[in-house]
Amino acid sequence: MNKVLKLVLVIALGLGLVVSGCVPTPAQQGVAAGEQAPDFQLQDLNGQAISLSDLRGKPVLINFWATWCPPCRGEMPYLQEIYEEWAGSGLVVLAVNLGESPAEVEDFRQSQNLTFTVLLDARQTVGQTYNITAIPTTFFIDKNGIIQEWVTGAFPDKTQIENRLSKIMP
Repeated sequence: MNKVLKLVLVIALGLGLVVSGCVPTPAQQGVAAGEQAPDFQLQDLNGQAISLSDLRGKPVLINFWATWCPPCRGEMPYLQEIYEEWAGSGLVVLAVNLGESPAEVEDFRQSQNLTFTVLLDARQTVGQTYNITAIPTTFFIDKNGIIQEWVTGAFPDKTQIENRLSKIMP
């Protein structure tokens, strides 16, 4: 009986290692805290191209989201409050929409009175570069373009976002 139990444990451990090694994490994809944030260029809802590298010198909060995602929708008011309170201190808030049409995104933006920059990642190439496997996911990038932290999942309140801003705000 002990041999069977040992065999089952060894197989389970081996499968656990194989499975966990096959699930990419941001660190495996070169998107890790302490590393340079991958540059990208996307269009905003007005068709203007925005590059992350053009924002060097400013702290940046990047939120990956979609309108069909209830947790994403739920945290948008907090992001708007953060933007209103911190933009004067240099914070840039970018909401990167994954895969939706400009019309859908614009309708949502207007219905929520969002005034921060919304970018369109129609082909989800930036999402893939940042290894977005769940939304919302938010990155906190300092003025030197270094990822200080990222959070997968919705923020339950504005305070949770503000607590992380101390890592990127001067």
